[in-house]
Amino acid sequence: MTVHLFECRVYYEDTDLAGIVYYANYLRFIERARSEWVRGLGVDQAALRAERGLVFAVRRLEADYLSPARFDELLTVRTGVEARSPARLVLRQEIGCGARPVFSARVTLVCLDANGRPVRLALPPDAGA
Repeated sequence: MTVHLFECRVYYEDTDLAGIVYYANYLRFIERARSEWVRGLGVDQAALRAERGLVFAVRRLEADYLSPARFDELLTVRTGVEARSPARLVLRQEIGCGARPVFSARVTLVCLDANGRPVRLALPPDAGA
């Protein structure tokens, strides 16, 4: 399985009163990593929407919070394809801080047309599993 790496730093705005990353912000980090992964595949999501009315959407997400990330830590998001069918893509996304696992998610993506109906995925065939 090919893995895409994306680094992001924890800023003050990402943390809560306890000085740790607010739980919902992990979803923002993995969303950014997915966007960069798709961009790296050569898919222009803005053009895909403008020209064909297609968008990617999260259908399901399972998340595990493993250890807290803190202000100013450098995080690495690993994204890899776990499974693929014509209509959906299942990704494994993991966030780590050095060797310490921080967060893990299994994300199911679908491709939707302009009416919100599922369509075949608009990703290159070599985009994973």
